[in-house]
Amino acid sequence: MFLGLDLGTSGLKGIVIDDDQKLVASAKADLDVSRPHAGWSEQDPKSWIEAAERVFGELADLTDLSAVKGIGLSGQMHGATALDASDEVLWPSILWNDTRSSVEAAAMDGDPDFRAISGNIVFPGFTAPKIEWLRAHQPDVFEKIAKVLLPKDYLRLWLTGTYASDMSDAAGTSWLDVGARDWSDTLLAKCHLTRDHMPGLVEGSAVSGNLRASLAQRFGFASDIPVAGGGGDNAASAIGVGVVKAGQAFVSLGTSGVLFAANDSYRPDPETAVHTFCHALPGTWHQMGVILAATDALAWYANLVGDEPAALTGALGSLQAPGNAVFLPYLGGERTPLNDAAIRGAFIGLEHATDRQAATRAVLEGVTFALKDCQEALAATGTSLDSLTAVGGGSGSDYWLSAIATTLNCSIDLPVAGDLGGAFGAARLGMMAATGGGAEIAMPPAMERSIEPDTSKAAAFEDGYARYVKTREAIGGL
Repeated sequence: MFLGLDLGTSGLKGIVIDDDQKLVASAKADLDVSRPHAGWSEQDPKSWIEAAERVFGELADLTDLSAVKGIGLSGQMHGATALDASDEVLWPSILWNDTRSSVEAAAMDGDPDFRAISGNIVFPGFTAPKIEWLRAHQPDVFEKIAKVLLPKDYLRLWLTGTYASDMSDAAGTSWLDVGARDWSDTLLAKCHLTRDHMPGLVEGSAVSGNLRASLAQRFGFASDIPVAGGGGDNAASAIGVGVVKAGQAFVSLGTSGVLFAANDSYRPDPETAVHTFCHALPGTWHQMGVILAATDALAWYANLVGDEPAALTGALGSLQAPGNAVFLPYLGGERTPLNDAAIRGAFIGLEHATDRQAATRAVLEGVTFALKDCQEALAATGTSLDSLTAVGGGSGSDYWLSAIATTLNCSIDLPVAGDLGGAFGAARLGMMAATGGGAEIAMPPAMERSIEPDTSKAAAFEDGYARYVKTREAIGGL
């Protein structure tokens, strides 16, 4: 069997699959996010370890973990976890959706070397500007930094005792030469860092280390189990749904929203605010349009009206044309295509007819139109989308997927097994590391059904998107 761990923002999920890639067991432990100041988003890395202990314990109760032959990791990207020489955490991990370092990010992005070498805009959510923020605002902390690890790689340190990362996750730091798949000494030096501050790099399907003997004994694993390099959450999700070759793509409706397209070559175009990263398999890359709030926006609205997200979306019935209400989902700034940490969300066009269902539809439409922005940005790089596989918790809403299919004019496939996210991709990477396998392990799953664009409402959604763009432009300076 093979085990995958996916360290998300809201929880850590673990699954066990057999050698036919059938699900054997799964467990999840919830996580909390701390927001002590406006624009801040942090987690205590110790909570990740506690969550992993709970997940391992639950999995051990469900199945015999001695049959596990490999472990893979997936995780939320960009988090800055600073350790001292004794591996003690110096500051709460600054997460992907934290925007405090917008000044530092803008200064880095103004240096042409960052885009030229990393292939990407330096977004405030990326790792490098957060460490620069520590240097500027917490110099005593910065001076003690011995290692900077991404969230899943801190979990790896606990699992194996190894400082390691994979190229897909490292690509989101602004320190990686994405084309060369190696740390850039030039970019590190500009941030007053060296390779010594970085973990070693391995491909996502390669072995990064072996499970500690103490953990193996505690939870019933065999000895010397390899732990794969793994991947950033979106790259791992791509492995899970078989998006590993040029022409394959998926849409993710998780806390954030993503349009992800695999590439067989390095194709950066930072001016579009499209992310160009290494994939979790050797010799492959990918492009992403990323929005910061997808199900996060729906969860915010559900909390506002005192209901559950699934209940709100489940009450909508069949797809309707957009109404007058327009929702901008910029609750914590936006990445693609805006690269704007200061912009905030809005409800515009509210009227007496805007009841709970109309407002719910507006929220789903706002996220949908933000994904349309991503499709336009990808198209500007020459990447087109003909069909998508849906992943993430939001893919449980047929209404939402129908709105996306209609707006993007793209069919959306739903896997038979449901949400095949980062944990499944991580388990597949664990299988690759243990067996020496490659992309042939990451075949697309069987699809249950497809959701096609509703051509009768295509024009209405085009008009809705045009009003969304006008609304965004109108509030941009407020």
